[in-house]
Amino acid sequence: MEHYQIQLLQSVAVIVSLVVVKFVLRVLVNNIMTKFHFAVERKRIISKIINLLIILVAFILLSAIWGVDSEQMTLYITSALTILGVGFFAQWSILSNLTSSLILFFNHPVHIGGRIKILDKDYPIEGVVENISLFFMYIRTENAGLVTIPNTVVLQKTIAFEVSEKDPGL
Repeated sequence: MEHYQIQLLQSVAVIVSLVVVKFVLRVLVNNIMTKFHFAVERKRIISKIINLLIILVAFILLSAIWGVDSEQMTLYITSALTILGVGFFAQWSILSNLTSSLILFFNHPVHIGGRIKILDKDYPIEGVVENISLFFMYIRTENAGLVTIPNTVVLQKTIAFEVSEKDPGL
């Protein structure tokens, strides 16, 4: 058997293994989410994180199988991270919004479908949380308008919300 055929078999084995791992993790996450009554949006975010990690592992393993030089790979990765770092430094609010979205996801009692009121002196907002993305919170107001608020603003403002007995995050 030639060298490239062995690499192809190894590549197929890695891809099949990662697909099986993804399936097992998806079933595990579904069971945990159902057991603890977590919101659907949390499941989506966790699924995205798992997919990203699986793609990263696949990239690393396939690079090793196909003999990509580790020094060149390190140079490429550090260059990409440097460019991202400069971009985040130039747009500091983007980084703070990403951090705020993690804080909202793990530690804040506001959840999708919950009714909130942002207590702002100049522009109070009241409505139902429709979505919480990496950068914005989307609130559907009484007059059917959709308001987007950066996650950093949500953490800075005082928020009144209705507590649900189903939400285990409290």
